[in-house]
Amino acid sequence: MLTFVPTPIGNLADISFRALEALKNCELILCEDTRVTKKLLNLINQKLNFTIELDKEYLSVHSHNEEKYITTQYIDMYKNRNVVYVSDAGMPCVSDPGAILVQACIEHEITYDVIPGANALLTAFAMSGFNQKEFTFYGFLPHKAINRKDPLNSIMNSEYLTIVYESPHRIEQLLNEINNIDSSKEVFIVKELTKMHQNFLKGTIQDVLVEFGKIDSRGEWVVIINAKESKGGEQISLEDLNALQIPPKQKAKLIAKLSGKNIKEVYSSLIN
Repeated sequence: MLTFVPTPIGNLADISFRALEALKNCELILCEDTRVTKKLLNLINQKLNFTIELDKEYLSVHSHNEEKYITTQYIDMYKNRNVVYVSDAGMPCVSDPGAILVQACIEHEITYDVIPGANALLTAFAMSGFNQKEFTFYGFLPHKAINRKDPLNSIMNSEYLTIVYESPHRIEQLLNEINNIDSSKEVFIVKELTKMHQNFLKGTIQDVLVEFGKIDSRGEWVVIINAKESKGGEQISLEDLNALQIPPKQKAKLIAKLSGKNIKEVYSSLIN
């Protein structure tokens, strides 16, 4: 069996009991970085009232070698051993490796499970106060400015709220790029979620840039960009509908929809 285990994105206390049990009972841990995972397990043993034996087998599985771990040799191992996959922080498969392994489990009928847990994008969305049910998660924009232009323009003109991740090295660049496209765009930005130096700002991009200059930009950032404001056409009134030169049946349907009246009654009044 292969279990995908989320790890804390900053606060050790956010790890779940299910995640701890999975790490305790597994024989093999597939890690995005074995050093990071071993450090996490040591912290769990030191800081939490829980003990995980450290003499397990560890394999480094990251975005550059993930394909190697879906070959026949490893497929058989997942079927016969209790295996866990963890990324460095947060939920596997969300801007982190893991999706290729999940697909391999589906294709080869390997029993697998995904444990829910800490996730930066959902935490930031809940914290933002944007009252929208639908949003788009983009992940990281390309590093080079020339490659960022088209996707950022698309995001800025999207009808959906968009969530992106950004590094401390490019966060100021991203904010300036947003400002250059639309200085009135509303954004929410948050850094170091769940950590001691967590900080967030919300407002128009112009206002956020002013406040951003007063804080330490170090840390991983989540940026939420508000949807493009819809500019519908002028509303049509009942008087406007009555003045339209269209057949009575069509006019009756339109007036009935707008007014909530019975279509037969509206039609009768029109022809009389």
